[in-house]
Amino acid sequence: MEGVLSSYPIHLLKLPSGGPSPDPAPQVRSPFGSSPRPPLPSISTHSHDPFVPQGQGGTVRRIVTLTSDFGTKDGFVGAMKGVILSLAPEASVVDITHEVPPQSVWDAAFALEASCPYFPEGTVHVAVVDPGVGGERRALIFRTGRYFLVGPDNGVFSLLLKREPPMRVVSMENRELMLPEVSNTFHGRDVFAPAAAHLVRGVPLDSFGPEVEDWVNLHLPEPEVRGDLVLGKVVHTDRFGNLVTNIKMEHLPFPPEGAVVRAGGVTTKIYPVYSSVPKGAPLALFGSGGRLEVAVREGSAHRTLEVGEGDEVIVERAR
Repeated sequence: MEGVLSSYPIHLLKLPSGGPSPDPAPQVRSPFGSSPRPPLPSISTHSHDPFVPQGQGGTVRRIVTLTSDFGTKDGFVGAMKGVILSLAPEASVVDITHEVPPQSVWDAAFALEASCPYFPEGTVHVAVVDPGVGGERRALIFRTGRYFLVGPDNGVFSLLLKREPPMRVVSMENRELMLPEVSNTFHGRDVFAPAAAHLVRGVPLDSFGPEVEDWVNLHLPEPEVRGDLVLGKVVHTDRFGNLVTNIKMEHLPFPPEGAVVRAGGVTTKIYPVYSSVPKGAPLALFGSGGRLEVAVREGSAHRTLEVGEGDEVIVERAR
């Protein structure tokens, strides 16, 4: 029955299946208790959770993505993967990035916006950039029309949710769906990783906790349009030193080929590709995410122009 959990310990939790029970198979030892856990059954989206998205053939694609500021020097990412694969051995775990600058929720939001829409529906996206870990911030699961988003309530999914508003949001409060011991400093391992595993195994949202109607939502500033003048800001600096702005094509009241762009005391034009200018020259172009970027060909606009996040970028009609 939907929303009801077995009284067994979590490592013995059997999930319902839409078809007949699989043939008996060797039992797998769980690291979370001394008792064996049954092999993972096949999951049908027609069985018990109407919010589980459809994959090919009516089954869930068992993909979990991870985004964090953990880096790869320490064992944090490995611990999360170990938890996911112990609870859901058939899951496929994909790293989006673990090189988000420490505690930079905005940088994580940009990484998620750039990558998550290209994953198949049914994917569970986990983001752990969590300056408030162990505090009063909630742990949430967002269910959109295409995927699940699992992470802290700090706005890390804001850009994704602007593109695709959630259908449901629940607060993770059921301790049976977490590890037996929850650290105050590592909810990625103890809360978010188990939640992702249980989602791909078919545990319904109602089992995790109550539905919520409010959550932290971060907003990019809108550019200011004054006639033939567009005043924008740098909102992100990527790995190459490109200055990503909050200006999109629809903000320009004139064709881009008739525009000049000013940033850090430098004036340039909007070009279609980097190779439109000589090596080392500044340029502006609309990047793959649809936002206007200021760049230096084969260089760093961030370093060359000494411009960063929050600085002004002006676009105006060429005279």
